[in-house]
Amino acid sequence: MTLHRRHVLAGLGALATPLLSRAQGASSSPALSAADLRHAQALRELGLKDSLAYALTESLVTEVGARPAGSPADARAVAWAQAQMQRLGLAAVRAEPVSMKVWQRGPLNVMLTSPVPHPLTALALGNSIGTAPEGLDAEVAYYPDLAALKADTSERPKGRIVFVDQRMSRSRDGSGYGLAVMARIGGAVEAARRGAVAVVIRSIGTDRDRLAHTGAMRYDKQVAMIPALAVSVPDAELIARLHQRSLQPDGQPLRMRLNMRNVSHVEATSHNVLGEIPGTDLAHEIVMLSAHLDSWDVGQGAVDDGAGVGIVLAAAKTLLQGSQRPRRTVRVVLFANEENGFDGALAYGEAHARETHQMLSESDFGAGQPWRLRSRVRDEALPVIQTLAELLAPLGIARPETQANQGSPGPDAAFLMRKYGWPGLELTQDGTRYFDVHHTENDTLEQVDPATLPVNVAAWATTAWVAAQSPVGWGPIQV
Repeated sequence: MTLHRRHVLAGLGALATPLLSRAQGASSSPALSAADLRHAQALRELGLKDSLAYALTESLVTEVGARPAGSPADARAVAWAQAQMQRLGLAAVRAEPVSMKVWQRGPLNVMLTSPVPHPLTALALGNSIGTAPEGLDAEVAYYPDLAALKADTSERPKGRIVFVDQRMSRSRDGSGYGLAVMARIGGAVEAARRGAVAVVIRSIGTDRDRLAHTGAMRYDKQVAMIPALAVSVPDAELIARLHQRSLQPDGQPLRMRLNMRNVSHVEATSHNVLGEIPGTDLAHEIVMLSAHLDSWDVGQGAVDDGAGVGIVLAAAKTLLQGSQRPRRTVRVVLFANEENGFDGALAYGEAHARETHQMLSESDFGAGQPWRLRSRVRDEALPVIQTLAELLAPLGIARPETQANQGSPGPDAAFLMRKYGWPGLELTQDGTRYFDVHHTENDTLEQVDPATLPVNVAAWATTAWVAAQSPVGWGPIQV
């Protein structure tokens, strides 16, 4: 048993007495019953013994591998997910169709041609068009970040390949990603508005490896579409150094040649995969545990989001192993095409808009240690969230002093929360190293730490039980 695991288990007994005393004492605030608290603690301890989450993650990435939406591997992943849910004992297992138009990556070759020839390690950004068959060769207009490009009202980008050297800072909560990712999403639009023929960005990641990070970008119908790609961080550093040399009196301008083939708007069908633990007296209300089943075509999709799939399925199995059934129905949802369109979330909302959702959640931040609990619930439910916080405290999960009720339940779930006013729950994982491998060839099983998965399982099983047993509804909410 690891030192961390011993400390977690030691804290469980210490928390039990005050929680049970509060549940048994008189209070005007909504609270869980003593029996529900005891069961929550039992589920938490059971989850800490879990080995299923890692086994499921290993199975998915080994037997299926990368599974871009609409691909044959995606179809295999859907079949795999249904089989696993049935094997684990979930009820009402089904695959709900999701129609979409998908993007497919083609060959890419890119290199600096001046002042010194350098082949570059790069990946096309999702949804990018390709070049003409002959490719393109143009001078490079360097910008240190997206803000500098947006501030440029000159003719400098016109006819050039714009390079955006947007750096991303490492952070525990992933906030550095939010500050940097618009360079990827909107860089092509901003460059095209200024007459550029292509945009190349520094990979949105925190590693120093010569691996490029892909990810989705978007076009604006009012602006010309231009090719968009990302180069590895070391290649971005090289371009920055050469740019500085080009500014010297005898400096030579940077030129780049690229040739890229991609295919867009391919008609395809994928599926959201659902399975349930039926509730009792409030079975019509839904407690959602979710992850996304798809991945990018590079790597194995182990961290993003194979680990999340393993965590939520194992949490559901933990609930099934308990001695009590939940009041509300716990529904596991594995979304289609989170990576490049949120088609699964859109389809789920259309199919289930009339249902009452007690809680939305999504595990989509790798396999790191959960450390923060944030909610997005109505005020009347906050006393129950506080009880949940006390149950999760021995796992090293804390409720912050500020913005505690401004949580985001994960990408697909957050989309549904905003659209339908359904309440959400966020268990923030440690993402310090997540963006080292995010959307790269390095997203493999070796990046998943088996030691941190049981704490995730324990936390989500406990959370789902508290949501299912809550004496008050958590929503709807104003967003």
